[in-house]
Amino acid sequence: MSQLNISRRETVTFGRLRVTFDSRVLRPRGWTAAQSHWASELLSELVPGPVLELCAGAGQIGLLAVADHDRKLVSVDLEPAAAELTAFNAAETGLSARVEVRVGRVTEVLQPEERFALVIADPPWVRRECTARYPEDPLTAIDGGPDGLMVARECVAVSEEHLLPGGAVLLQLGSLAQVEQLAQEIATRDLLRLTEIRHFPDQGVLVRLGQTDAGGAS
Repeated sequence: MSQLNISRRETVTFGRLRVTFDSRVLRPRGWTAAQSHWASELLSELVPGPVLELCAGAGQIGLLAVADHDRKLVSVDLEPAAAELTAFNAAETGLSARVEVRVGRVTEVLQPEERFALVIADPPWVRRECTARYPEDPLTAIDGGPDGLMVARECVAVSEEHLLPGGAVLLQLGSLAQVEQLAQEIATRDLLRLTEIRHFPDQGVLVRLGQTDAGGAS
């Protein structure tokens, strides 16, 4: 049995997995399993290659996404506590052999040559002025900067650089307005494009990004 030295830990059902977390990371939100299920569907048809999860928290979204596939998963979070919990959950679900956990900023933990078939990201997307509304949540897990898109932009930049030709990105945001703003910014670089939106009212938005001809040729 894996060991985890934390206090007041909880275990919840996330999809078909049991996931352990504590107050150092964001509590797994049930609706976000939709991101995992969408990712799993895509992995059945995407080009060969590993999966990258950014802003992983306790790791549940990425772990559920790859559970029914044989792909490797690189899981990234800024917080050491999140990496500790992700490693624990990977062990508990029997996925440790295929999961590599890294600690650091999403823009700093990858080697230039690394490429991924799928990038999954659940960045903080609460506007900084609104974070006080959620005192039960760790600040680093929800603070998305002035417009809620600060970390999401970093995730997109990483995806533009490290996505395999024919790959895909699944990004979680807080509102359709954020989606529109980010899509406009992405369009100016002509590397990724918005291909699909799945809106969960009063909860969040999932968006799929794919490469443009310019992005796929890089």
